[in-house]
Amino acid sequence: MRGKRAPKRDILPDPKYQSILLAKFVNYLMDSGKKTIAQDIVYGALENAAKKKGMDEIKLFEKVIETVRPAVEVRSRRVGGANYQVPMPVMGPRGNALAFRWLIEAARGRKGSAMKERLAAEFLDILEGVGGAMKKKEDTHRMAESNKAFAHFARRA
Repeated sequence: MRGKRAPKRDILPDPKYQSILLAKFVNYLMDSGKKTIAQDIVYGALENAAKKKGMDEIKLFEKVIETVRPAVEVRSRRVGGANYQVPMPVMGPRGNALAFRWLIEAARGRKGSAMKERLAAEFLDILEGVGGAMKKKEDTHRMAESNKAFAHFARRA
């Protein structure tokens, strides 16, 4: 590994629900430093989805992230001149980062009007077990499953 690892910054919990996970998600959604717009989008989407589902907003969000978070992923590993897709467990914060990325990507790819509605629709779809982000998770798990034969190439800690 080259150089030093970047220090982890402490993140303040979001102002409305006091959740660090939600604050991180807002930061992922944020574009060009416009945090208040990102917060409006996320809070609006959560309220819409929670109203339709009859759940608490923060509980709904945590359940959505828990559902989308992958357990395994494939990583490329070069062994003797050949590249293998090696399945590896997803560790801690990386699982959340992937879940956030897939969620936002799926919501942006949806047809619809405002980002608020698209994100709310994606939240509801995930709770139903469908949607773009769920498809991405299932594809990742399927890929890891089909490359299980190369699991012995995983680096030993």
